[in-house]
Amino acid sequence: MDIERITEMEGYLNECAAATGSLSAELDRMAELRDHMTRLFAYYGSEAWYEDREGELPKDIPAGVLSEDLVYDQITAARDAAFRMLELAADILKNRI
Repeated sequence: MDIERITEMEGYLNECAAATGSLSAELDRMAELRDHMTRLFAYYGSEAWYEDREGELPKDIPAGVLSEDLVYDQITAARDAAFRMLELAADILKNRI
């Protein structure tokens, strides 16, 4: 019996369990926001988006959604995260991790 190895593996178990729980919760959150993402991504660059960019907004209204970069960056970040999830999932399913 190797107490040091058991202790090391117990630490790994606890870390993996915590990370899996956190990831699962975030995946649930992303699933809940799927409709919001779909609507936001469809809005970006649409006729309505261009119409909303015309004129002057009151200064107390946040309007990052009307910038070209913020929504595009979110689209890119969501896609990058999705690819990372696919790669990690493939590794896990193939027992390569």
